[in-house]
Amino acid sequence: MPVINFNVNDLLSQLGEERKVEEVLDRIPMIGASLDKYDPSTGEASVEFFPNRPDLYSVEGVARAMRAFLDIKTGMRHYDVTDSGLTLTVDPSVAEIRPYIVAGAVKDVTMDDALIRSLMELQEKLHLTVGRKRSKVAIGVHDLDKVKGPFVYKGAEPDSISFVPLAKTEPMTLREVLDKHEKGVDYKHLVEGKPLFPVILDKDGELLSFPPIINGALTTVTDETKNIFIDVTGTDLHAVSGVLNIVSTSIAERGGRIQTVKLKGGALKTTPDLKSKVKQVDIAYANSWLGLHMDGSEMCSWLARMGYDSEAKGKNLHVQLPPWRMDILHQADIVEDLAIGYGYEKFGKVPPRCHTVAKERPQERAADLVRQLMVGYGFWEVTTLTLTNREDLFDKMLLPQGENVVEVLNPVTEDHNCLRTSLMPSLLAVLRKSKHRDLPQRIFEVGDVVLEAKRHKHICVLSIHSKASFTEIKSVLEGFMRDISAPFDLIPTQDGTYLPGRGAQVVFENEAIGTFGELHPEVIINFELGYPIVGFELDLDRLVKDKADKLL
Repeated sequence: MPVINFNVNDLLSQLGEERKVEEVLDRIPMIGASLDKYDPSTGEASVEFFPNRPDLYSVEGVARAMRAFLDIKTGMRHYDVTDSGLTLTVDPSVAEIRPYIVAGAVKDVTMDDALIRSLMELQEKLHLTVGRKRSKVAIGVHDLDKVKGPFVYKGAEPDSISFVPLAKTEPMTLREVLDKHEKGVDYKHLVEGKPLFPVILDKDGELLSFPPIINGALTTVTDETKNIFIDVTGTDLHAVSGVLNIVSTSIAERGGRIQTVKLKGGALKTTPDLKSKVKQVDIAYANSWLGLHMDGSEMCSWLARMGYDSEAKGKNLHVQLPPWRMDILHQADIVEDLAIGYGYEKFGKVPPRCHTVAKERPQERAADLVRQLMVGYGFWEVTTLTLTNREDLFDKMLLPQGENVVEVLNPVTEDHNCLRTSLMPSLLAVLRKSKHRDLPQRIFEVGDVVLEAKRHKHICVLSIHSKASFTEIKSVLEGFMRDISAPFDLIPTQDGTYLPGRGAQVVFENEAIGTFGELHPEVIINFELGYPIVGFELDLDRLVKDKADKLL
């Protein structure tokens, strides 16, 4: 979870009412955080916030939340927003590079060390969390008085533009930034290989930003900056819009005036959009989940402590969502905030309805035994993601497309668009990433697959080296089945994953529970590998069913 560093005296100065340090530090964890450390001699504090609240990743955001939570000023904070008169044109050339951009301005800002420090940390935390290390969202903050509107966001040839990047004194081309600048080296993978690189230019062709890599030194924010221009680019419209709202309102908490920018050709027309949306919450639903008997007006009062404006109408609450709260997706999220506003300490102690003694499931104990056996055979355990893609599962394995595969709606990437039905493709991907390592490599995984929307625990074993053979993997399989006291039979398989005549099905108690053999050369090539591979995959749940305790 992200750790936010700030000076407690700075936080207290923003509350608008005198409060004791001890009271504030005692109450901050109640909104979803953990006090990491506090140094009374310097006033410096470190607080670890839950990742679902990126609006709290700055001292300004914490102050806004605490004003409501401490009943200093309850309800939703409203900001006066005016038109800056600035426009930003989104060129179609960025559609396949980094398609989304939003922008805004904050005028009449009083920059000091505290705000600069807070702004830098806010950018860093948002880049790391919501931004997925800038791959999903990247933020640029600029001195608006150093450039002239209108602005344009477009794709540019890597060697066509030269500028002085942030923290440097010599001009570089976009391509040189990727090779010579520290940030360019760190994030070059986000744009490398693309025919055009995204840039933001002003009216005179001056470069503000080369997202998601680095800003230009021309627009560096200093303690003399009065007017700020903010750009947020990325691959997810909801994320870039929410991040702009968080950054712009955090700066405005220091006294700045938020102004909008008109976007020409973008997905949105005017940003930042600080109009609140309304979500309904069923009062009976909220009470049933909390075990309480509150009426609508009482719920509204507790939600006001969490920064909401709300109104009870009949059986529902009509709740206005703060535009910087990116985490509110369902009425359950509001009910959680209702519980926080009410106070977890008020729920009291309720004895459990039934008394049980916890113990490890026999199947899990059996899985641990299996892991110990495989380590004893000289194999290294790996752990891979349950998310995968159909190409790896079927096409690369020379198998027909499977039915009843659980698909992911709106996947972030095509590499993770379904749940795996087999472990073997995931292990082959591990070998592909490790092909620069010495051979032989022998790996295994005991993990979950999803078949017809139900989880099953499998074991998969792979061995790659120049002399890997059917005999080798058959010996490992026989030793494994012997050590878990599971007699088995083999029958030929037509599975395209294996070389004809060098693959077989494993039959246990008259039921096929897996396959083993020598992988087909085409499968090996599909995963960009160049040595023979042998392996097996078994349904561990079926193998230890009704006998897990006997194995131990």
